[in-house]
Amino acid sequence: MPLSPATDPVVTLHKVCLTLPANTGPVHILKDLDLQVPSNQSLAIVGPSGSGKTSLISVAAGLERATAGQVMLLSKDITTMKENALARLRRGRVGFVFQSFHLLPNMTALENVAAPLEIMRRKDALEIAGAALEQMGLADRMAHYPAQLSGGERQRVAVARALAPQPEIVFADEPTGNLDARAGAMVADLVFEKCAALGAALVLVTHDAVLAARAAHTITMQDGHIL
Repeated sequence: MPLSPATDPVVTLHKVCLTLPANTGPVHILKDLDLQVPSNQSLAIVGPSGSGKTSLISVAAGLERATAGQVMLLSKDITTMKENALARLRRGRVGFVFQSFHLLPNMTALENVAAPLEIMRRKDALEIAGAALEQMGLADRMAHYPAQLSGGERQRVAVARALAPQPEIVFADEPTGNLDARAGAMVADLVFEKCAALGAALVLVTHDAVLAARAAHTITMQDGHIL
């Protein structure tokens, strides 16, 4: 399902399938998917629970291996790419925001945001991380650990961590799913605004129709297919 990218797409899936083993026999999660995600644009993926939304972005980002078909990420074929090479490709170029935050509990907010920058060997990692947290309205929370933060604050730290390296694409899986309406709206605003400012593509999985409507494109999944 091409979305008419103006430049090379940041993600291309061609006849992608994902089949996982189960006690009752193989489960076909994704079924012969074709998809292109344009550079600098936002795409919302909607559909009922179990339709394959999270599996789609997991395969697109190389977190899960496709059983069949071809997966291109940032113009590179990652279908059979080794883990080390895939990690190098994603480093600094791909950001992730998850529903459950995935912050390191023994690190402060500042250290969590700086971590990927330090992996990139950025000497100014802490300075960049501090600026990113300030932009998220968390200047007074930098020294706090995740357990000392509210859910909304933790998700803003996660967004800062994803965007601080200035990635080319951000995958967000239900980024507001664990938040109340006010905190969710704040996080949604930050994700869309910061991705737009960076010129980063955004691939967003959500059950929230209002949030999905903010994306430039929307696809609906059902039973492993794109409708």
